[in-house]
Amino acid sequence: MPVICQDSLPVAAWMAPATRRLPGIQPLDPAAWLQLDERYAAQMAYRDRLIAEVPATVHALAPAARPAAGELLDRVLAELARLPGFERRTGALRRPDGVTVPIDRTRPLITAGRLVQEDLCLVEKRDGAHVLTGAVLCFPASWSLEEKFLRPLDRIHRPVAAYTPDLARRVDRLFDAIRPEQPLWRANALLYADPELHQPRRETDPRSAPPGGKARYLRAERQCLLRLPETRAVVFSIHSYVVPRDRLTAAQRAGLAAHPVTAA
Repeated sequence: MPVICQDSLPVAAWMAPATRRLPGIQPLDPAAWLQLDERYAAQMAYRDRLIAEVPATVHALAPAARPAAGELLDRVLAELARLPGFERRTGALRRPDGVTVPIDRTRPLITAGRLVQEDLCLVEKRDGAHVLTGAVLCFPASWSLEEKFLRPLDRIHRPVAAYTPDLARRVDRLFDAIRPEQPLWRANALLYADPELHQPRRETDPRSAPPGGKARYLRAERQCLLRLPETRAVVFSIHSYVVPRDRLTAAQRAGLAAHPVTAA
């Protein structure tokens, strides 16, 4: 598998109290939702490969969620029209890396997932619970889409020790309160021994964290939450960064020593 590491880490949740505390939610400038970094071409090539070779592992969509998936694709296309490097063609979009992606509205999440670095998850209210109803998830950080699909948020986070009942209630209220005009963002960070981006893992899989000295990579996710105005679905997007610890800035290394993060 390819080793794809960024040159630097632009999001370091441990560096500020507001982002260090769970859930660490902050307002997001709507124009800054989708990000293209220096590893766009490499990550997109890997995404294309995963979508082609293991589609059932990286994609799921409930039939009832198709309207939300279509609205999400429209939102992605509208956002990319404002970003440099994308060229609209008849029935297709040419990416900055030169790859032309057909706009296939019968596969809205897969089409969107071949255009942006972000993994894209749809969360919808079902019987009073916020449920994962669709996703294109190429770069899971130790979780399995198959296992979490059509599960509510509290069940999805069951293995996470920090996801207490109190935090679960706060997150549910947060999802209820998201407004289309005001998206949100947060970040996380974990130490990894393996820089592999595609790391699906089931809840029952062994979790033997490597010794701190062997966890040479810092993996961070810039997670955004935005509500689609028509279907009212919430989009949970994840932009993944993997950086060797020696590429962190001096300030980031000092902050990490003061506020250690967990080894996955």
